[in-house]
Amino acid sequence: MNPNIPRTDRKRVVIVGAGFGGLQLARKLSHRKEFQVVLINKHNYHEFQPLYYQVATSGLDASSILFPLRAVFGGCKSVHIRVTNVQKINVNTKTVETDLGPIDYDYVVIATGADTNYFGMQNIIERALPMKSVSEAIALRNRLLQNFEDALAVTNDDEKQGLMNVVVVGGGPTGVELCGTFAEMRRTVLPRDYPELDFNIMQIYLIEGGAELLGPMSVESQQKSQKYLEELGVKLIFNTRVVDFDGQTVFTKEGTTIRTNNLVWTAGVKASPLNGLPTEALGRGGRILVNRYSQVEGLADVFAIGDVALMTEEAWPNGHPQIAQPAIQQGKHLAKNMVHLVKNEPLKEFKYKDLGSMATVGRGLAVVDLPFWKFQGFFAWLVWLFVHLMAIVGVKNRLLILINWMWGYMTYDQSLRLIIKPKIPKGNFDAVKHKVEDQLVTR
Repeated sequence: MNPNIPRTDRKRVVIVGAGFGGLQLARKLSHRKEFQVVLINKHNYHEFQPLYYQVATSGLDASSILFPLRAVFGGCKSVHIRVTNVQKINVNTKTVETDLGPIDYDYVVIATGADTNYFGMQNIIERALPMKSVSEAIALRNRLLQNFEDALAVTNDDEKQGLMNVVVVGGGPTGVELCGTFAEMRRTVLPRDYPELDFNIMQIYLIEGGAELLGPMSVESQQKSQKYLEELGVKLIFNTRVVDFDGQTVFTKEGTTIRTNNLVWTAGVKASPLNGLPTEALGRGGRILVNRYSQVEGLADVFAIGDVALMTEEAWPNGHPQIAQPAIQQGKHLAKNMVHLVKNEPLKEFKYKDLGSMATVGRGLAVVDLPFWKFQGFFAWLVWLFVHLMAIVGVKNRLLILINWMWGYMTYDQSLRLIIKPKIPKGNFDAVKHKVEDQLVTR
């Protein structure tokens, strides 16, 4: 196959990944006459990751947090979008190898983000439910709702509790937000949907390997979030590591077990660098070592931004946090530096501006840490709503989310508790596969 991208006299910038950083960079370069932009992504849409948990808990429809890439760059002839998988980067020939074929570049920017880190535990890889993509969020929603349906037909108390219990591993924002929403659903929505089930037996556990929730946030926010979750009936377990899961029982390093069929894994992330980079360019957690200009160590025309990049500053000796803001700021900064680069002007060093952090814990409950002010409760929840609403790509998506949030707040209800599974076509696909393979061999 051929990517079929015409070469022009403009400098070609290939951007791999359309997350917060990659999309921001592509938008900034899209109207610059100096550049031709090639944006490569596995999907034809941008995902708003902070709201995955609301898709998983039926608070939002998946389409509300997705935005088509071609709609972002409609009418912009200097931007070429290719939906494909990247196999590797070849720094010697200055090409990116994709399933569509090789794409050559003048500059390449790796913005591939991060994926779930299971710390090598195979059973958990196979059986736990992650939360790093919208498809995984939908799978989590399907699993939980299907389990409640199955629990209606179960007479064994142990089996019923296993279907209804939920264990979330990881006390970061995603884990806290998931548990808070599960607890709200257990109290308001689920008893109405399933009056035959006794939700007093449903237990929600949050297991954290450290001594507190929301590790990077302030002590006030950590304590308040713990208080809010405890008041919602979430069982918090600290200083505990999950080491195994057989599909029905969670096992911890400390020797305790918890009965559940539902293990949600939010305990860590690992970078997703491209194959083909020199080993000396990779640092802790698989992140790509970059300088203050986002250039990969030893490669002047290869850049990395966002979660996949490890850039150190005096205030951030271990790299920037793997959240949206560093990626967005690095994307904007790199766009300016690329203009300097083609004009042979000096590059400017990146400096991360910490805008704060926040997490929602439940209905009307949130914690917010700003550089100049820390606050919690209902007002923090309103701030959280506003910030996330403004960050969504697309006016239509913002309006849909606002309507969903207002309706949910007023009625304690949503019409999104749907079990949507892909239809598997019938047929002997093994026979078809072998036939195709035989044809290829004989050619």
